[in-house]
Amino acid sequence: MSYPQTSAATQARRSPEGTGSPRAVQQGRAKQRDAYFDNAKYLAIVLVAIGHSWEPLRDGSRTVTALYNFVYAFHMPAFIVISGYFSRSFDASPAKIKRLVTGVLVPYVVFETAYTLYTRWTDGVPDRPITLLDPLYLTWFLIALFVWRLTTPLWKNARWPLPVALVVAMLATVSPSIGNDLDLQRVLQFLPYFVLGLCLRPEHFRLVRCWRVRSLALPVLAGALLVSYWAAPRMTGAWFFHRDSAQELGAPAWCGPLMTLAGFGCSVVLVACFLSWVPGRRLWFTALGAGTLYGYLLHGFVAQGSKFWGWYDPAWVHGPLGEIAATLVAATVVTVLCTPPVRRIFRFVIEPRMDWAFRREARVS
Repeated sequence: MSYPQTSAATQARRSPEGTGSPRAVQQGRAKQRDAYFDNAKYLAIVLVAIGHSWEPLRDGSRTVTALYNFVYAFHMPAFIVISGYFSRSFDASPAKIKRLVTGVLVPYVVFETAYTLYTRWTDGVPDRPITLLDPLYLTWFLIALFVWRLTTPLWKNARWPLPVALVVAMLATVSPSIGNDLDLQRVLQFLPYFVLGLCLRPEHFRLVRCWRVRSLALPVLAGALLVSYWAAPRMTGAWFFHRDSAQELGAPAWCGPLMTLAGFGCSVVLVACFLSWVPGRRLWFTALGAGTLYGYLLHGFVAQGSKFWGWYDPAWVHGPLGEIAATLVAATVVTVLCTPPVRRIFRFVIEPRMDWAFRREARVS
């Protein structure tokens, strides 16, 4: 992997296109993108969509339940670790705050409202209230990312950031009184993965891609899948959702901290195995890694609508052929939603510029 140090603006100044040329700046930013991370983000978002497509197929299928729990053990942790890694430069400067507001907070407000209105229809709940304090469906990740990124300077200056984040997550699992406001249970329980990403350096990603780790990754993944199959009828996979306390899951309070540590260890190992096999070269889907937020936020409308439209009603859908079809449809839909044409259409709500709302110093990236 290469990690270019030259900024986009510097590259633009060196370009024969002229100083500060928009095209030159755009090309400079494109050159800065690392194919490895774009590949990882694309593959992770595909797993997210596939996981949602399996959700209605779990009843009566031990295999689908095992696959579902297996994927949920690492797909969001992988996404969050990468988000933390790319948040290392967040310093609460005016320009970074502007990006945080326009790229995270504004989409949260828009999609929280949109999903509420949409699910009033698909779920048959016409009086579902619009509230920004109780994230609905996929929008929890946006508010979590907003909180995590705002606290980045704190974690960067802490002496033991990861142990402290783990303690916070463990305490959350024994605190059912936290409630649903801002989905704080998930914000706090997923926090260690974000902090882990903040602590990582390029050499750590090079390490997980060495041949020794790759050779171990496949048997580890296979073993984890077998364990998931064994555990499917014996324990709930809700521990991997990180949205409830131990008491709310019907377990003793002391199980919460233990499951936090065990789940974190398990997920980190699986994330490392996943990242070890992510290609480092440019492939046909590499460019789609820049649009994963689009795929994440938009595919939920299809996932919610599929139940309302009766896609899962036919009996054959709950057999092997239907399970494969649902997997392929989910992967195809989220892939299309990450493409440049879709991003151009929805950029005004997912990546709005909003220069009019900020002072001059915040407009300079």
